[in-house]
Amino acid sequence: MSSLLCKIEQIFKYMNILVTGGAGFIGSHTLIELYAAGHTAVVVDNLSNSNPESLRRVAKIIGTDSIPFHELDVRDRGGLNKLMEEQKFDACIHFAGLKAVGESVEKPWEYYENNISGTLTLVDVMRNHGCKNIIFSSSATVYGDPVEIPITEKCPKGQCTNPYGWTKSMLEQVLMDMQKADPEWNVVLLRYFNPVGAHPSGLIGENPNGIPNNLMPYITQVAVGKRPELGVFGNDYDTPDGTGVRDYIHVVDLARGHVCALKAIERKCGLEIFNLGTGHGYSVLDMVNAFIRVNGVKVPYSIKPRRAGDIATCYSNPAKAEKELGWKAQYGIEEMVRDSWNWQKLNPEGF
Repeated sequence: MSSLLCKIEQIFKYMNILVTGGAGFIGSHTLIELYAAGHTAVVVDNLSNSNPESLRRVAKIIGTDSIPFHELDVRDRGGLNKLMEEQKFDACIHFAGLKAVGESVEKPWEYYENNISGTLTLVDVMRNHGCKNIIFSSSATVYGDPVEIPITEKCPKGQCTNPYGWTKSMLEQVLMDMQKADPEWNVVLLRYFNPVGAHPSGLIGENPNGIPNNLMPYITQVAVGKRPELGVFGNDYDTPDGTGVRDYIHVVDLARGHVCALKAIERKCGLEIFNLGTGHGYSVLDMVNAFIRVNGVKVPYSIKPRRAGDIATCYSNPAKAEKELGWKAQYGIEEMVRDSWNWQKLNPEGF
């Protein structure tokens, strides 16, 4: 992978990685990049918002018979114990968790119980088996309504605007406190901005169950005729066109960021925090119009009331990840919308 900016030769050790939620959107793309870098991985996933077909397609992309997979919920202490007794892991990349902002406002208990209980169980089992290296899938939502734009890692965490964000913020604090109490832990908190796109092969992509909660899969489902129109939530924000502005990042770039984050684990980083974004903000209508222009398809939309928990503008300053990990996003808005549509048109019903 010559385009992977963090040089693979700088990672001195090939690792066996436990990937929780590895059948999901970001997890499946990360598996490809891990194997490309010479690592091995074992996936645990309860398949609540994913499909095992994604792992079969990952195996096809990387040219192997299968990806080691255990259908397992990270809240299942017995199952995790058994797995870690059978295998030795050098680190865990922890994706597993509920992740939809709007749904979290409607179902706060489910989000707190699933995300927090699952992570507490996972890290307890990990430490009991001597695996004290974790890369945590966090989110820019921990900044709340940020006090500075673009957002750096020094920006204080804010009052989160939804339960999903609070689970990420709380779990960051749990992991920070654990690492402070036990310096043997190496914890990397990756604060994602807005993942979109799909693998260029079109074999894997975002495949939400039911009505999509995120912008891009909704756009693609409208474009493929699966849904009548896109609802744009609010056009009266203090932004250039009135719609919310976000830092959209191609999922392949995001996946590569996890491989680069292993460099921090390798050098026994203690605690590190990195923003993973492009540093550019695009509005909802920017994304819609780019999708129409690049792909030549229609995306009817209508303006809806603002959605609870949303903020006007959120985009990153990703300079720290470039300086310390050698990672920088390579793909722009054209590749994001092109690959999203390529996935959807080749898989109109998903997996």
